[in-house]
Amino acid sequence: MIHDPAVPAHITWARLRFSIIGPLLASPPEQGELLCCIKELAVKCWRHPVTGEPVRFGASTIERWYYRAKRDADPIRALARKAHAHAGTHPGVRPRIAAAIEVLYAQHPRWSYQLHYDNLRVLAKEDPTLGRLPSYATTRRYMKDRGFTKQRRRCRGQGEEPAQGRAEAAREAREMRSFEVTHVHGLWHLDFHNGSRKVLTAAGEWLTPFLLGILDDRSRLGCHLQWYLDETTGSLVHGFCQAIQKRGLPRALLSDNGSAMTAAEFCEGLERLGIIHHTTLPYTPEQNAKQECFWAQVEGRLMAMLEGHEPLTLALLNEATQAWVEQEYHRSRHREIGETPLQRYLRGPTVGRPSPSSEALRRAFRTETTRSQRKSDGTITFGGVRFEVPARYRTLNRPTVRVARWDLSSIDLVDPRNGTHLAALLPVDKAKNADGRRRAVHPIGQTSTSATCAPAGIAPHLRALMAEYAATGLPPAYLPKDEKLSEKTEDNA
Repeated sequence: MIHDPAVPAHITWARLRFSIIGPLLASPPEQGELLCCIKELAVKCWRHPVTGEPVRFGASTIERWYYRAKRDADPIRALARKAHAHAGTHPGVRPRIAAAIEVLYAQHPRWSYQLHYDNLRVLAKEDPTLGRLPSYATTRRYMKDRGFTKQRRRCRGQGEEPAQGRAEAAREAREMRSFEVTHVHGLWHLDFHNGSRKVLTAAGEWLTPFLLGILDDRSRLGCHLQWYLDETTGSLVHGFCQAIQKRGLPRALLSDNGSAMTAAEFCEGLERLGIIHHTTLPYTPEQNAKQECFWAQVEGRLMAMLEGHEPLTLALLNEATQAWVEQEYHRSRHREIGETPLQRYLRGPTVGRPSPSSEALRRAFRTETTRSQRKSDGTITFGGVRFEVPARYRTLNRPTVRVARWDLSSIDLVDPRNGTHLAALLPVDKAKNADGRRRAVHPIGQTSTSATCAPAGIAPHLRALMAEYAATGLPPAYLPKDEKLSEKTEDNA
């Protein structure tokens, strides 16, 4: 009987002992023959339950097992090895040693237990007042009991230390748990993955592609996968809109804090589509673990099957990816959910919504801003490009527009009160405007013919001011000049 790692060692020992004395319990010997039977068992060789080596047990040991099992209603429990008296208690470590361990861990939380013990041993030699050093096993149990576990080393960029420290503090303050939403389309996962191989472009450049992956949390279905040559907001919106058109609108989305995921165009677009946007804690990719596990399948199967193809192009990579995800990944049994992603996706239940039109999706992922309209030619400027505003909106001093910074072929003029789309503004075509043809500008509102007549008399407000001044009884505060006298003076000159 060799020890099975899945079975506790004390149970394995209990089974061995019971197999030895079990026949004595099943067929008790005659009075006075028990000792002879025990001596016969003592000369036999048994297999050690852990090492498998031959082993013998003394007659007194077997006799003790026999009486212990005979007196107990549960012989297996009676024959099992007893727990140590100090099991489950705090390891005995002297206060000065404990203080030294805490200081070492505070300074070096990423050290292994062995490295901590090696340095602690040197400190004990340098400072005899620390006393006798406990064993390595006791030190390790003490550190585990106090929660002094080895922290994972994380990559740090220049200037990221304070932000990463705050993220680690926030992460350690809350427990982490695995989760799964109860409905299909209740939550999507989204992330970019750096490809392990470079692709050859039409310009003759070798570039590293980025895979945009969008997964449904409940079914693990790949809503859309596509490789791009960058991980910008434009590529993100391009792929995310395809996922919506293929699968429908989700209720929530989980992504990291990448610049593309937190761009104004993408975040405002999610709000307009009624999608809640959740982001992971900084420097915590394990919060999006379903996505990280999926990347392992992409590299382990898809990219492995493309090892023999050279050169690899972006078009071929995308074509192979679509075939792999639809024909293999969606139809292979997922060990965690117990069925294929496609089966769970179709089984539901679902909270998805129909996809909007392509034009509605394009207009959704834009950021809203205002610009001053030039009165001279009715244009506004964004990103160094001038756009013409229709003449019927010439009274808007600061029109509200929605723009996508990666696509300035047109921008949308919207009503700032309710977001209604008013018109699509196109860049100024100076060559077309050079033909001299201009549309007639219609008057704004209803204009009466009397409004175009010449003004008559003194204006009402000035007439009222003059009457009030005359009512004071004071003469006009000026000296009149004799015009005739002035003319004669000029003639004599």
